[in-house]
Amino acid sequence: MSSICFVDMRAMVRLNVGMKSSGSMSIGEVAERFGLATHVLRHWESMGLLEPVRAAGGRRRYTTDDLYRVAIILRAKEAGLGLEDIRRMLAVRRPAERRAILEGHRRELTERIARERASLRMIEAALDCDHEDFTRCPHFQAVLTERLAPTGTPGPGAGR
Repeated sequence: MSSICFVDMRAMVRLNVGMKSSGSMSIGEVAERFGLATHVLRHWESMGLLEPVRAAGGRRRYTTDDLYRVAIILRAKEAGLGLEDIRRMLAVRRPAERRAILEGHRRELTERIARERASLRMIEAALDCDHEDFTRCPHFQAVLTERLAPTGTPGPGAGR
């Protein structure tokens, strides 16, 4: 099985904006760029998530590859992965192993998105309702039908 990797050049350009001519950034510059505290980057380094090069005096220097790594960590955290799971995902070299890690997280994220969409539908139904008591509105109640299912019934949000 062959795979093709597409590179989004717009994303690369956005990441490269502001890189100094040396092609690296200090820990403070990276922290500021991503809205993080410097101790967060140091913690991620101690966990093996980041490996910035060391310049004279032992100062950390972050390259474009490091910026992508920070972006991966942040996006993975937003998706609900813990730092240890992110470390494992980044550390494995066998695609099948990485796929197994990510498939479980994809299932969890898909379920969470379904629950969030159902919650959004409920909020939108309440916003659209002009009844004095929106909880008695047939349209609003119809949006909640799936949530009324017994706990053991499969479906988004069942049993939660």
